[in-house]
Amino acid sequence: MYLTGRLPLLVALGAVPVVLLSLAGVNAWLAAAGWVVLCAAAALGDAAAAADPRSVTVRRRMPHRVLLGQPVLSELVLRNGADGARGSRTIRGRVRDAWQPTAGAPVERQAIDIPAGEAQVVGIPLLPRRRGELRSAFVVVRADGPLRLAGRQARIDAPGAIRVLPPFTARRHLPSRLARLRELDGSTSVQVRGQGTEFDSLREYVRGDDVRSIDWRATARSTSTMLRTWRPERDRHVVIVIDTGRTAAARVGDGVRMDAAMEAALLLAALAARAGDHVHLLMFDRVIRARVTRVDGPGLLAALVDAMAPVEPQLIDTDWDAAFAQVRALTSRPSLVVLLTAQDATESARGFLGSLPALTQSAHVLVGTVTGDAEALPDRPDAADVYRAAAIERAAQDAAVVAAAIGRAGGEAIADTPDELPPRIADRYLALKAAGRL
Repeated sequence: MYLTGRLPLLVALGAVPVVLLSLAGVNAWLAAAGWVVLCAAAALGDAAAAADPRSVTVRRRMPHRVLLGQPVLSELVLRNGADGARGSRTIRGRVRDAWQPTAGAPVERQAIDIPAGEAQVVGIPLLPRRRGELRSAFVVVRADGPLRLAGRQARIDAPGAIRVLPPFTARRHLPSRLARLRELDGSTSVQVRGQGTEFDSLREYVRGDDVRSIDWRATARSTSTMLRTWRPERDRHVVIVIDTGRTAAARVGDGVRMDAAMEAALLLAALAARAGDHVHLLMFDRVIRARVTRVDGPGLLAALVDAMAPVEPQLIDTDWDAAFAQVRALTSRPSLVVLLTAQDATESARGFLGSLPALTQSAHVLVGTVTGDAEALPDRPDAADVYRAAAIERAAQDAAVVAAAIGRAGGEAIADTPDELPPRIADRYLALKAAGRL
């Protein structure tokens, strides 16, 4: 049972007859008590006369997956009559779906008016504000009484779930990088030569071409100078490691570091898959949080976002020896390993730097770090502004020291803002392809 807003109004209206009765010589307190009892009896009778909300069956219609921040409509099909049995009375009232707050469901209850034996579709607009699984375990149906003073309420189990995927906003950088990849791959007239590239075809020499690519045997058989053309090698193994330890939980911009790392991983994976390379993903701190391997072609991105969606940063330090052991378990011959982590403090980076040389001996290693935007001092800074600027400068110096140590260990450090890190890593991948180092 529940009470509506009409009951307090009815009780308040009783002040008029109570005052009139008191003027007529009746005890005011006795008149007030009698009015309250009368209102309570009316509310109880109204609730008893309401239709039974337990006769409603609930069926859900909604997508199973949605991108973060994308509006989605979840529909409830409410039928007045359980198991196909015809309901005996019309149900008028409201319904509320029990989504968690991060689903972005409206606070207001939706009005319903379901005649006996019929169904009504109620749309619940959602706007997810967090990755992972969004769940609703039940629906609450309220049936008003004839007087709308009170009614009956029932909780109806109707489990439903939506998986919220990373938004992949870095997708906007993909077309320009794919155009450069087609140039490297020989789809246009541009050809590259470098160590580790594959022979493609012969063509006539044009002024400006690299003379080291001249094929003298083919030239001797022809009437013109012939040049070898090359294309980047395919079938390479690219391993992407996302650190899910405590440093991934730090807020940078509008999100956390791990969200930006996911964007960089998705852009690189889409580019590498189009280039014909094999992509492996590992999300790790001390245990494996997500792993995608041996998935190629159009299904790769879907597998990646599905694996990334429920992963959250853990407030523990990452075991890098175990992480690199997992990298070697994914593939015995990685050509490129991209470590998306936050190695910007000299004290916490010692374990990482101690384990890194064992990996750089067998693969080219990129270490991507998400940093915040630089903040300029205001025209009239106060003490807090000065301390903040000093802290930012100290953090930048520490990050430079760690980046230099990564270079000495055989790796390559790339640090940038959440918006700029994904395209920079993609550009470095293309540069390695063009130079024949991948």
